[in-house]
Amino acid sequence: MSKQASAAIWLWLAVAVFVLDIATKQLAEMLLVYAQPVEILPVLNFTLLYNPGAAFSFLADQSGWQRWFFTAIKLAVSIMLIVWITRLPRTLLWLPAALALILGGALGNLFDRVLFGHVIDFISVHWQNAYFPAFNLADSAISIGAVMMVVDVIRETWHDWRQRR
Repeated sequence: MSKQASAAIWLWLAVAVFVLDIATKQLAEMLLVYAQPVEILPVLNFTLLYNPGAAFSFLADQSGWQRWFFTAIKLAVSIMLIVWITRLPRTLLWLPAALALILGGALGNLFDRVLFGHVIDFISVHWQNAYFPAFNLADSAISIGAVMMVVDVIRETWHDWRQRR
């Protein structure tokens, strides 16, 4: 490792996402009745649901092997993200923040999968009778982090292109 300061300071954001995700899921478990929606806004319900599959319930109908498969993937990705963040220079802001959001979300869902065998979802967005798959704070952090990474790539590509002109 170089003598340059590391972006590992951003790991606090991953911890914050993890803690908030677990706290909101536990609140959902305590305050909501499974599969009974509570309307928050005309397009937003809180509905306690369990997802044994991956994103958008992918492979949720399988016999149970997916629990350990997704656990292994999330663990490997989490380790990779920690290494990546610690190798980034501290002067960077956007990329380590994006990676930390993804890491915190991945760890939040990993926690559920290991402890319960499923991920706890409770945010349900819909328009009339068209429902988006239920999700949680971890899923939101992962999605925001992924969008931030795309923006970072576009920004870097644009910067490199302008430098070559």
